[in-house]
Amino acid sequence: MAALREEIRGYEWAWTPDTVYLGGGTPSNIAAADLRDLLALVPGRPWVESTIEAAPGNITPALARAWVEAGITRVSLGVQSFVETELRRTGRRHTAQIVAEEVAGLRDAGIGDINIDLIAGLSAQNESSWRESLDWVERLAPEHVSVYMLEVDEDSRLGKELLLGGVRYGALDTPSDDAIAAFYEVAVERLAGMGIARYEISNFARPGHESRHNLKYWRLDPYVGFGADAHSFDGATRSQNGETMDDYLAGRGRQSEPAAPDERLFIGLRLSRGVRPDAEEWRRFDGPIRRFLDDGLLERDGELLRLTNRGVLLSNEVFQEFVG
Repeated sequence: MAALREEIRGYEWAWTPDTVYLGGGTPSNIAAADLRDLLALVPGRPWVESTIEAAPGNITPALARAWVEAGITRVSLGVQSFVETELRRTGRRHTAQIVAEEVAGLRDAGIGDINIDLIAGLSAQNESSWRESLDWVERLAPEHVSVYMLEVDEDSRLGKELLLGGVRYGALDTPSDDAIAAFYEVAVERLAGMGIARYEISNFARPGHESRHNLKYWRLDPYVGFGADAHSFDGATRSQNGETMDDYLAGRGRQSEPAAPDERLFIGLRLSRGVRPDAEEWRRFDGPIRRFLDDGLLERDGELLRLTNRGVLLSNEVFQEFVG
């Protein structure tokens, strides 16, 4: 915390931030007094939006009030699932009822924007249990929902077990890629029926409650990150702090590199509204754009280019054509 405060104090602000986001790991474990002191160093308060990520299970009414007093306006809850069997396999300690109680406590404290994270593809998940989680979302009526399709790293314990055809770590009960895609499509339909529309591949919101901070990443607006492994972007150059805590505390490992010239296209395509390629991008990527239009993965609306519903499910296949 001392190193983090020092880094923020030493930053020369050429602009005033209007959004703040505390994310990665579990920043909700930061002591209330430390959080207050930390946010006091950031100019621009009251910000348009100030988010903290939190793991359900230890959010007391007093803690929620302390967050509001520190300037927090939005809480992103890493729920993942509302089904006990799935939660136990992920090591999560909360229950659906605990989440409901904590959401009520956040509301009482004055938090007007709540996000719920769900993961499609957890071990033991099936269509019935997935719909049960979506039923809980409907009951709790959050302003924002994030739905992530599980991607298994081949180097993880689960990934190695799947490659070997084993049964440990829930490998036997891990849904297929087709099942995960079907869960995602069910979520898109159910959330739309709740008035929570998709505005980015993994993010859904009621009108006016889209994450103002995260939209900056997809629109390639500048932002600055503080802390171990924090990333920054000034509009032309991307930089990253030392990845490990030891490197960060020692001031080692900071890296910088020019932004990739093609990233505007594939990052912008993550947004439901699409992206407006410039003349050079239309010329350079004429081949893949035409192919994806013919295959029904992209659609054109005047000068806007966007993923179709089918294209969203195959987005990685599309994006790789626009990288490098």
